[in-house]
Amino acid sequence: MSAVMQPMSSPVKVVAVTSGKGGVGKTTVAVNLAATLAHAGNNVLLLDADLGLANIDVLLGLTPERTLQEVIDGACTLADVMIKGPAGINVIPAASGVQKMAELDDLERNGLLAAFDELVTPIDVMIIDTAAGIASNSMYFCDASQEVLVVVCDDPASITDAYATIKVLNRRTGRDRFRVLVNMAHSERAALNIYAGLLRTCDRYLDVALDYCGVIPYCPEAAKSARQRRPAVLAYPHSRIAGSFKKLALGVDTWKTPQWASGRLEFFIQRIAKTTVVGGMAGV
Repeated sequence: MSAVMQPMSSPVKVVAVTSGKGGVGKTTVAVNLAATLAHAGNNVLLLDADLGLANIDVLLGLTPERTLQEVIDGACTLADVMIKGPAGINVIPAASGVQKMAELDDLERNGLLAAFDELVTPIDVMIIDTAAGIASNSMYFCDASQEVLVVVCDDPASITDAYATIKVLNRRTGRDRFRVLVNMAHSERAALNIYAGLLRTCDRYLDVALDYCGVIPYCPEAAKSARQRRPAVLAYPHSRIAGSFKKLALGVDTWKTPQWASGRLEFFIQRIAKTTVVGGMAGV
């Protein structure tokens, strides 16, 4: 797997992984994409932005001593919270079962994102695992990211809710391009049919572009690796699911980073500052 790609150079590429509903494997996608990119030699930061129901640490077999809750409370810095995960992933864990973390206001979110400006850890790619749906935290992190990867599966509710998420982001933030990944599909044809259905709906009601990023097949190794608390791409490197994530990672490598992005994470702060000034996310 280490020959998939060469390490990315500056500036940092930020990808928010989101979904319209839970249960589509969004966090599994975020974890395995991060592991694939890291194993290929990239400096990867994986942020658990499902702030109230975090579980990235569980999937990675980690036991964090501190979480983002303590950063919000001013008890420590992001550097204090960050821990090393498999393949050298830099992981920033969030709290689980803490309601106030799921209901941050704009000031608290701005403070959290401003904390990234203090990080000195080299980063090529930042993967953000958002909460599912259109809660304000999810919309905020998606709008702050360069790329939004929408995960869907063969479930009518998943497709309907993915459309709703895209619509809200488009109308409230002006984002007009989204990446779509079909997860747990039984065939490439089935995945393309799911994508085509979502595309038809968006073409009918919205002025957005949807880029098909491929399919992650239904694979028993995914469930096995979850029980083992390891990314499937590391636990079963020769499986179909590992091959699919290699293809996805190669695709991510070709996504162009906006020229206004810097070599660290200042662009992340600039994006949020711009959003706050224009009021794009106010009242989400």
